[in-house]
Order: sequence, then C-alpha cells, then structure tokens
Amino acid sequence: MLVDSHCHLDRLKLDKFDGDLDAVLELARNRGVGKFLCVGISLDNAHAVVEIASKYEDVVCSVGIHPLDVESGLAGVDQLIEMAGRPKVVALGETGLDYYYSTETKETQQQSFIAHLQAAGQVGLPVIVHTRDAREDTIQLIRQHGNLQTAGVLHCFTESWEMAKAALDLNYYISLSGIVTFKNAEDLRDVARKLPLDRLLVETDSPYLAPIPYRGKPNIPAYVREVAEFIAELRGISYEQLAEITTENFLRLFPRAA
Repeated sequence: MLVDSHCHLDRLKLDKFDGDLDAVLELARNRGVGKFLCVGISLDNAHAVVEIASKYEDVVCSVGIHPLDVESGLAGVDQLIEMAGRPKVVALGETGLDYYYSTETKETQQQSFIAHLQAAGQVGLPVIVHTRDAREDTIQLIRQHGNLQTAGVLHCFTESWEMAKAALDLNYYISLSGIVTFKNAEDLRDVARKLPLDRLLVETDSPYLAPIPYRGKPNIPAYVREVAEFIAELRGISYEQLAEITTENFLRLFPRAA
C-alpha cells in the first residue's frame, strides 16, 4: 500500500472526471494508493476537509491555517483544540512560515504557527508544517514551542540538507513531493538520498506540483506513485519496499490514521 500523505481533495480539478471525486480516488486506489490525508488550509475549508474524510473510509484529514491564509482569519489555541476533536482529524496544519511570498505578515504567521504548535502539544497530535525561505525561524519555533514526542512533518520539502537534519533532530519527518522529479531539483535529490528511510513520507500536494511526466498539468493523488517510484530508484530499493516503508512511517506519525 502507498499513502498520499498530503493532498487537497477539496481543491482538485475534476473537469476530466465529470466533477466526480469518487473517480479520482478510485484511479489512485487502482494504482496502489490505500490512504489519503486531506489537508486543511483555512478556517473556511475546515468543514470541507472533515466532510470529505467522513465520506470515505480511506481518507483522513487535518485542520489548520496556512501561513499564506493568515489574513483570512486566525485561530487561537482553544479554537484549534476544538477543531482537532472533529471526526477523522489526525493532525493540525498545514501551518508554518512562508517568507518567499509574504514578509508583510511575518509576525502574524509566527503567532499562528506558535498557536498550532501549542495546541498540537496539548492534544497530542502531530503538526503539518509548510516552510519556505524561513529556515531559522521555523526550526527555532518548533524547538521552543513544539511537542517533540508527537512532532510532525515538514511537507513538500524543498530546503537544504542542513534544515532537514535540524528537523530530524527534533523528531520530525520529511515529506517529498513531485518537485523531487524536476530537472532543476538536484539539491533536493541529494536530500532525498541522505534522508533516513524511517523518516520519509511521500505526497502529491495535489492539485499542485505534478511530477514528471505530468509537470504543468493538474496533479491528482494517483501521481504519488510516480513520486514513490522515482525516490525508490534514487535510493536503490524496490518500489514495493519504498511503499511499505513510507506507509509504516505515515501510520507511526499519524496514529489516529490507523
């Protein structure tokens, strides 16, 4: 079995599937994907991801506020704890810091990230972290406010090996997306070769960042297989081994998903 550890099922482009999410999920299942983590990004879509997860046995979800969505509304620790108690919620996030697209909201992003880390620590859930051009602050806030037992994952990782190592030292996992297949991603492939296999997850981040040979097209959860096959070849192991290892990692990190 393979897991798509990060997808946005409420945002998929369904034109080619006659608007039918069932058809998209069935295509992924037919390619060996046995579980999907539908990730929340705002207060507005928290209901949508919970509703989708409740509809499908093999879908779980997270709730949280993306760093680029902080201006649309923040949630305090108590509200996040309430959201974490909703059906099939296995994590808080995605949260984190993004200084690439927005430095004007840096302080608000940090405030939101800290609230997610504190809430996750209180309810014993992992945190799904988005980080871009904010290496030092991301690691520092995790170190200061995170629960290192429940930890979390740096999703769609594109940063340096030094940052990956710092996250690993804090008990975090690293998730790789289709970006690892891009021709200009040799530095990321170097990270992929060095990562301990027991800390590795794979994802699509669909509908974004489709892997080669689908780059430039809408991404779907079925394409997590291309990500897994690429990393398996990079690591010199079989696809089956890679699928088994990353599934075990996913269930260890997100025990509610089991």
